[in-house]
Amino acid sequence: MKFLLLTALMLSIGSLQASVTPTELVIKLKEGRTLPDFGADTKVQNLFGRIYVLRNKDVSNLEKQLSINPNIEYTERNYKAEKSVLPKPFAAPESEDKALPTSGQFNDPKVSKIWSFDDASRNGVSVEAAYRLHATEATETIIVAVVDTGVDYNHEDLKDVMWTNTKEIPENGIDDDGNGYIDDIHGINVLVRDANGKATMNIMDTHSHGTHVSGTIGAKQNNGIGIAGIASNVRIMGIRTVPNSADETDVDVAEAFVYAAKNGAKIINCSFGKRTNEGKNLIPETLKYIQDNYGVLVIAAAGNDSDDIDKNPTYPASHKSDNLLIVASTTNTGGMSGFSNYGKINVDVAAPGSNIYSSVPGNKYEMMSGTSMASPTTVGVAAEVLSHYPNLSPLQLKQVLIDSVTKIDRFKDKMVAGGRIDLLKALGLARTIH
Repeated sequence: MKFLLLTALMLSIGSLQASVTPTELVIKLKEGRTLPDFGADTKVQNLFGRIYVLRNKDVSNLEKQLSINPNIEYTERNYKAEKSVLPKPFAAPESEDKALPTSGQFNDPKVSKIWSFDDASRNGVSVEAAYRLHATEATETIIVAVVDTGVDYNHEDLKDVMWTNTKEIPENGIDDDGNGYIDDIHGINVLVRDANGKATMNIMDTHSHGTHVSGTIGAKQNNGIGIAGIASNVRIMGIRTVPNSADETDVDVAEAFVYAAKNGAKIINCSFGKRTNEGKNLIPETLKYIQDNYGVLVIAAAGNDSDDIDKNPTYPASHKSDNLLIVASTTNTGGMSGFSNYGKINVDVAAPGSNIYSSVPGNKYEMMSGTSMASPTTVGVAAEVLSHYPNLSPLQLKQVLIDSVTKIDRFKDKMVAGGRIDLLKALGLARTIH
């Protein structure tokens, strides 16, 4: 089977070697304590709450000093995922291009290539059926953060659905809205920082992964161009966090999540991962913070090792967080994708992820496969449900997605829900929640 792997290609545990950034240290202050004086050579960034990032040419000495400082609850190095060569999109052979028999709800000329739009009986997630019934209903705009390789915000099918920070004046070099970021018009780039350690604003995708994910979620519907996304009233916030070599860091991921939450995102797509959680504290605490303070649901890929992640964890999928929904991948014949991870405890639902047709940079469209594609399929469904029922809490939305799946017998021991997500059923179930 021809397929592409998850953004951060998972390596076997035996070959894993933890890698840290030498210039960054995460610390958490004890309750009621104050920061020590670190001197002019150390830049200090408050990520959230009592958690800070210290930047210095070499944080080794700082780590030793602060590990015994009575004001500090813990110190943690900034761990990377393993570097790997990211896969490229592909054009599927005709035999793999299962088109919809009709596409009456959309005038987008390439939408028939998106097999996941088909009904549950044909192994899709019932997008066409849902729009036949619910297309005239009023919806609220939902901001979705795509934490990934960036987004081609000029793409013909994405430019009209990009989130825009209207309080920021483009390219004036000033933090107009006072949110701590300069010229963050469509999001931020945590991979490129200024001299003070601040994230910059160029979110352009130089790979393809983030643009593909974004199209699946919310490509402009009924514009007579390209494809349609699953969600009808969505704005895509791009946060460039995953390098083209896939070695994203814990600090960058945490900052991306917090930025998304503080700037209005209600759902975050997370199509990356790694085998070990060396830092242990930072990402789980970030997930809890954005749930408790901003009501955000994070939807993440299960990973592509054909493995049981109940036995062999992968992160962020294996974090124990209430506002985290984990997604396995299915094929257009109804089975689980051969590459997909699974887990009766740690994987929640399944969604189409094999041979998914979507946008790629340069006004183009190609296929990709992986749980990386199953996650945004689920995010698109979640965003459409939330746009109809915006008062749903993240935990209610998560439960709706789990409880409304199309049950599949062979999935019952592979995930919590034992089935594939279904937009039509999810909208029906959400209507009953008050």
